[in-house]
Amino acid sequence: MTDRALYVPGTASGAQVRKDGEKWTLILVRELRHAPERVWQALTDPVHLREWAPFEVDGSLGTVGATVKLTWVSTANVSQTRVTRADASSVLEYGDLRWELEPLDNGTRLSLWHNIDRRFVAWGAAGWHICFDVLERLLAGDPISRIAGSDAMKFAGWQRLVAEYARQFGVEPPKWSPPAAQKS
Repeated sequence: MTDRALYVPGTASGAQVRKDGEKWTLILVRELRHAPERVWQALTDPVHLREWAPFEVDGSLGTVGATVKLTWVSTANVSQTRVTRADASSVLEYGDLRWELEPLDNGTRLSLWHNIDRRFVAWGAAGWHICFDVLERLLAGDPISRIAGSDAMKFAGWQRLVAEYARQFGVEPPKWSPPAAQKS
């Protein structure tokens, strides 16, 4: 396993926001060097999700109608969520998340659509950015373990990444300061 203390997120990229009044949708796109089938497994299997996602689930997300408990990292927020769409290796929807997988010659274009409170859209983009980095490393066989929630906020580069996304979206970042950043 690579030393995760050396991880620093890259620059903000691949994100946009769709605004409909108070309802905002964060859209993040990342090209992964792995087949849609491998990416699908990482999106639906609870064991894989524990390695990279900002939440844990108590069952597979790969079947329409499945109801699972979803627990966001660093919170006591546990909710029941129901899978409303699960087109294997193509589209996955549950709760306020929609995943789209598009095959590419050299892998998969992964798009995440996340309905999010506009006050936290820059944090959401930064958090998902880091989760996508961790996912890419996991799929490449070079895992660094999950970096999410308050743990992500401790990483060098977190505040920079939030500020970059806030500028891109034309919003102010939340006024809360995370715990001290890790030394890198």
